[in-house]
Amino acid sequence: MSGIAMERRAFLAAAGAAWLAGLAPARAERLLHTDLLFAAAYRDPQGAYGVAIADEAGRIVSRHLLPGRGHGFAASRSSSWLVTFARRPGNFALALDKTGRREPVLFHTPEGRHFYGHGAMSGDGRLLLAAENDYHAGAGVIGLYDATNAFARIGEFPSHGVGPHEIVLMPDAKTLCVANGGILTHPRHGRQKLNLPTMSPSIDFIDTTSGQLLSSHRLPQDLQRLSLRHMAVDARRAVWIGGQYQGDALDTVPVLVRLDSGRGLEPVRLPGNAAAAFGPYVGSVAANREADVLAISSPRSGLILRLDTRSGALLSMTDHAGVCGLRDAGQDFVASSERGDFAGARHDLAWDNHIGAV
Repeated sequence: MSGIAMERRAFLAAAGAAWLAGLAPARAERLLHTDLLFAAAYRDPQGAYGVAIADEAGRIVSRHLLPGRGHGFAASRSSSWLVTFARRPGNFALALDKTGRREPVLFHTPEGRHFYGHGAMSGDGRLLLAAENDYHAGAGVIGLYDATNAFARIGEFPSHGVGPHEIVLMPDAKTLCVANGGILTHPRHGRQKLNLPTMSPSIDFIDTTSGQLLSSHRLPQDLQRLSLRHMAVDARRAVWIGGQYQGDALDTVPVLVRLDSGRGLEPVRLPGNAAAAFGPYVGSVAANREADVLAISSPRSGLILRLDTRSGALLSMTDHAGVCGLRDAGQDFVASSERGDFAGARHDLAWDNHIGAV
């Protein structure tokens, strides 16, 4: 049994009783015999939004309503909280207690801020860090929320860029990696992109205790319109970043870049047929550290690519209509789609872009 599976079963035995008690007997029994649980936001046929907890076979364990469209997640092995964020430019987040001992907590950004749909928990699980927009200043910030006090907002520090999207806590549990997508937006203009001619995406490493910028990495000028959005960290602590190109659709640009210590941002060159079929848009990125495999998805082309994280070589290209959500699971990945597919099961739900690990 893998370390992840052992940890999952230990959690269920030690702290999951309250959550199990609230489920129907059949679902509780099934949960006890699963190794992995996942979270994904959805829209149902009536237009209501929520977040579902599902097992590795795609069977739904529980559902929780959201006040609007959800997007990404934050969780920690040191905390029992799972946080779902609103999609940009939403300003709500919902925290669920994985043990079921505490009621869900709905909280919001302050005036002048909104979420970008992603966040991370601190190493000790006591602090939530959230990617946010200071839309009056046109600058990205990392909002700080106290997970021990109903997620009260206690401060912020700069993201050191514009349009911070996914943020990842590095394996040292002290350094935050921020994908500053470079795109300026304002709620008054909805999701309109306001600065495409001058956008400047970057990957920035920040000390979580002080907010100090440790290093900043930018693409060459000819890739200035490749918005850096989603990330995963492999077993050697290299960061793989998926881009969303904002330039001419006929341009040929790399859609994936890799950031390794001492080498800076390096474009990952896919084989010509794979690059042409996949297109210039990555929806999700996931790394399976046990198998040394990276997966990227595109909801526009309906493809999943798998690459070897040691060599960067393409391993496979799979058709999956409407796919976007990806998450590592054992030796492979689970995927979800806007057409209702989740880990091989089919539901009458449109799954949003990302899958979180519970």
